[in-house]
Amino acid sequence: MFKKNILAVALLAAVPMVSFANNGVSNPVPADKFDMRNWKITIPSDINEDGRVDEIEGVAMMSYSHTDFFYLNADGHVVFEVHNKAVTTKNSKNARSELRQMARGADFSIDTHDNLNNWALSSHPDAKTFSAVGGILEATLKVNHVSENAKYPERYPAYSVVVGQIHAEKDNAQIKAKTGYGHGNEPIKIFYKKFPGHKMGSVFWNYERNLDKNDPNRIDIAYPVWGNTWENPAEPGDAGIKLGEEFSYKIDVKDTMMYLTFETERHETVTYEIDLSKGIDNKDYPTGYAKDAFYFKAGAYGQCSVNDSHPVWGPGCSGTGDFAIDKKNGDYNSVTFTELKLNGK
Repeated sequence: MFKKNILAVALLAAVPMVSFANNGVSNPVPADKFDMRNWKITIPSDINEDGRVDEIEGVAMMSYSHTDFFYLNADGHVVFEVHNKAVTTKNSKNARSELRQMARGADFSIDTHDNLNNWALSSHPDAKTFSAVGGILEATLKVNHVSENAKYPERYPAYSVVVGQIHAEKDNAQIKAKTGYGHGNEPIKIFYKKFPGHKMGSVFWNYERNLDKNDPNRIDIAYPVWGNTWENPAEPGDAGIKLGEEFSYKIDVKDTMMYLTFETERHETVTYEIDLSKGIDNKDYPTGYAKDAFYFKAGAYGQCSVNDSHPVWGPGCSGTGDFAIDKKNGDYNSVTFTELKLNGK
């Protein structure tokens, strides 16, 4: 774990992050305005060329910024940007500029996958050994841009970005023992999607049935907020959300219940209540996510993968791998957060 901390500090020296004015005073970084003590950032690059996506956490987050992917704008808001073709985490074909909750903060004596670095539902038999039971993620944001070019525009992830998640821990031991848990699925992913040529986009959230990777019933079920879900390619019109229009979400998990609140100036507030210790329907695992471990995520998780082989997740979006070129061509996502709070901080 100590070596990982060294890597995070080393990346600070390698990445074009903090610029200096003529007087030698550094420009602001996200941690100046947002509490970054319990977050890790994953950016779509491999600066040290170790074959893995770059991640920065711990004390290094207090001074970290990246001129392309993760920075504070002139208004003091944090911007996340990511292009389609870039290095990804090992379990995903989608690139991201995204924060991952790290309850341990800078205490690297706690392993990433330890209970003390994650939280649980009250239904977990070992709930007292986790960092918390439940938690809250609150955000106010606007999507500035979504990727515009897809080979298969009819495939659901095209033209979309995920701006907030709850992710369950993957646990191979639980999978091997067939406990029904440890699959690393997501009980919520919040999407923004806008087709090229449409005036408005849509906000919706997905629940992934908590099933094994090879189970054909393990699919994402989309629930509407404003506009359409990803099954409907129609123009949402004024019922939707345009690029640059601010909206807020709150994910509040208490005991076993997930309370969702979505707000924006033009529309009525939308709420949902989901018991995560019960299956969402008769095809889901009967006790849902009752005995899983969790963490929050927020930022810009691009869904327009350059992969085109998967019949659902492979929209074949365009990209060269050069951020400047891809941004010019519209093959990127950009999200600005004006507020981001983890458990009220």
